[in-house]
Amino acid sequence: MNKQGLLIAFKDGIGLTKSEAKAAVNPFFNKMSNAFANGDRVKIRGLCSFYVKKYKVYTGRNPKTGEQVKIKPKKEKYMQEGNYKSALILGVCILLGLAFLGFFLGSSAIKFKEYERTVTVKGLSEKEYPADVALWPIHFSSANNELAKLYESIEKDTHEIIDFLKDNGFEKQEITVSPPGIIDKLSQGYEKSKIEFRYTATQTITVYSKKIKDVRATMNKLAALGKKGIAFTGDSYQNSTEYLFTRLNEIKPVMVEEATTKAREVAEKFAKDSNSKLGKIKKARQGQFSINNRDKNNPHIKKIRVVSTVEYYLSD
Repeated sequence: MNKQGLLIAFKDGIGLTKSEAKAAVNPFFNKMSNAFANGDRVKIRGLCSFYVKKYKVYTGRNPKTGEQVKIKPKKEKYMQEGNYKSALILGVCILLGLAFLGFFLGSSAIKFKEYERTVTVKGLSEKEYPADVALWPIHFSSANNELAKLYESIEKDTHEIIDFLKDNGFEKQEITVSPPGIIDKLSQGYEKSKIEFRYTATQTITVYSKKIKDVRATMNKLAALGKKGIAFTGDSYQNSTEYLFTRLNEIKPVMVEEATTKAREVAEKFAKDSNSKLGKIKKARQGQFSINNRDKNNPHIKKIRVVSTVEYYLSD
């Protein structure tokens, strides 16, 4: 019987796994190995004792040639047997002790595995909130064959729009005017005979405001400025109005709590269906918050969504 045979005996005889059998037997052999490494004697009273005998350098003879040779120092392991009856009793005690240890480790492993039963669920929290900031670019253009008159026209339209915005309740600090962009068609290679207006200018006035209702109401009144000769460009993607939601940190705790609560409700349903009890949280992961328009016709209403993933312990 060697160490491997003892492991197999524990594995097959007691019903342990290979790793559990190693956990029961290895500490005994590791302790013996450490004792030998330190030059100590291992004595199992009544059974046997193990010790290491050291040999110094000595002169010996080569058995083939008969020549004298120097033998290097070495260490040899020896075992000294004890009384047979005492050894038998002690051996039985050791076997019983190891068997008990193996049983204890096996039952502990089973309980641990039972405790490791988990269920992973997801909880959703979804709410609608109005946007709290509007970013409204007002894009308009003008054309003329004389550059000076073009600048006068753009400046006149700019003041007209700013006065219009102020009349509708917007403050000066909410309005930003960007420099105009001028295009000279002649310098870009257009045929002179085909050019009606040599110079064209585009200008953008941006409204950055928290007055969402006022922005939406004023947008519907721009036709009044169009009747005065101001040419507004189409609502292209680059110049469309943006509605922002900036209060995410305020609503995060409530939404995370709701998502976690819903996740627990789902986990309790799983536990009930499997005749188990729901335990503590093993681990949880908060998903990323997403903010989207409710629909394409109501971009000022935001749908905010978060999914939390929670893993719970299950027990019988």
